[in-house]
Amino acid sequence: MPQQNLPVRVATFADLDARTFHDLLRLRIDVFVVEQACPYPELDGRDVEPGTRHLWLDDDGAPAAYLRILADPGGVARIGRVVVTPRARGGGHAGRLMTAALEVVGDRPCVLEAQSHLVDFYARHGFAVSGPGYVEDGIPHTPMRREGIDWER
Repeated sequence: MPQQNLPVRVATFADLDARTFHDLLRLRIDVFVVEQACPYPELDGRDVEPGTRHLWLDDDGAPAAYLRILADPGGVARIGRVVVTPRARGGGHAGRLMTAALEVVGDRPCVLEAQSHLVDFYARHGFAVSGPGYVEDGIPHTPMRREGIDWER
């Protein structure tokens, strides 16, 4: 199991070197496509958008956990591709990464499509169910939303 205090890295696509991007994609593909048996086009074009931020926990040069934040229309942030390596699961890494992501998101509203068994995890980070569940690639999902922070209240 990796150490608890892994540094959080944040980068745009332009800031990623080829090896790091390879390792991040490898983690996503190993878990989502291979482990979860969901053959889908992992490279969807959104990784390279200027508004996308890649966040990961760095375990001696290898990602232990990863997520990306997309800039959706209307100023809404979209968190997706939340993943932890099998050997790092259970260490609180996803929670640390979500906390860091929400610091990047700031006061913008934020949405995500949670695997339904993780609804409670995301609810602990301020997300609420925002629509009916659905099945994607054989896995139940639930749309969730976290409203922006109104600093004037």
